[in-house]
Amino acid sequence: MAAVQNVSVIYHSIPNGIPTSENLPIVTNTIVATPPTSGVVLEVLFVSLDPFLRGKMRSAETKSYSVAFASGQPVTGFGIARVFASDTLILSKGDIVRSSSIHFSKYQVVDGAGIAQLEKLDNKDNFPLTRYLGILGMPGLTAFYGLYHVGGNLRKGETILVSAATGAVGQVVGQLAKREGLRVVGTAGSDDKVMYLKEELHFDDAWNYHNESAADAIGKYIPEGIDIYFDNVGGELLDAAIENANNFARIIACGAISQAGLPPNKRYKYNNVSLIVGKRIKLQGFIVLDVPQNSPEVVEEFRHKISEFLRKGEIMFKEDIVNGIENTADAFAGIFNGKSFGKTLVQFSD
Repeated sequence: MAAVQNVSVIYHSIPNGIPTSENLPIVTNTIVATPPTSGVVLEVLFVSLDPFLRGKMRSAETKSYSVAFASGQPVTGFGIARVFASDTLILSKGDIVRSSSIHFSKYQVVDGAGIAQLEKLDNKDNFPLTRYLGILGMPGLTAFYGLYHVGGNLRKGETILVSAATGAVGQVVGQLAKREGLRVVGTAGSDDKVMYLKEELHFDDAWNYHNESAADAIGKYIPEGIDIYFDNVGGELLDAAIENANNFARIIACGAISQAGLPPNKRYKYNNVSLIVGKRIKLQGFIVLDVPQNSPEVVEEFRHKISEFLRKGEIMFKEDIVNGIENTADAFAGIFNGKSFGKTLVQFSD
């Protein structure tokens, strides 16, 4: 088979805070697009930019739940690809696959052992493919599992606070909570995002965290106190949520994006942790990658329910799609500096 020009996002160095193109340079090389025995060559269509990727940009000696990226190798994460060439009966040329091990490259060679990590998508509902990286993918499952299985029994009339509420996870959490009859309040990083939450997603209230302190905003928008806090940011807002939580509140610890990449001396120092005991607050973290192995029935329930909501137009999902592999680093930075609006994806190929 003829040689093709491949373009990749390479992990080069540990970022000092938010990653830049210096940490994630673009490298071009030529490969022969011939599949290995029982393997395939993929043409990558979309990659998903997720906050957890920042945690993989670290020293291999630093302990974490995920393996660190190897310097000089392509970034890997969730993505969707088309089979470009195949040497297996399992997948044919033109098939669409999803995987959590997609290289951030124009083309990717997958050997026979790696085929098991590729999920063929039949897309019988003809959803946009990007939905399988968002509301029907890891972020949607994170919202579903976190709200229903970590948050526990949801009671109509309770108040839930959702941070980063226009992000890939937060926008789903808020809409599901509204369906259950909860009062939903969200935070966002611009006035446009606040209006989107209230006018499009029908949140009961929301505020721009750049304009109001966490403590003042909670007192203003949630005077009744917090029953559930879905935490995507950590830091000052988590501390304020603990202080303003009602007795027996539940805190779903999904992420701490406000603290991403900060050195120990710059991280937020929590003041209200001692209140967890007296208020009998349940605070639980979770890793969504555990769910398919430990609770496959939850995955099936999630896919069935969310697909039905989408078919009926009963749920919305905003995406922020950036075109061009060369824009990956800037798009990734947008997740951390508030410039992204919705689920951030990069389109590599048509």
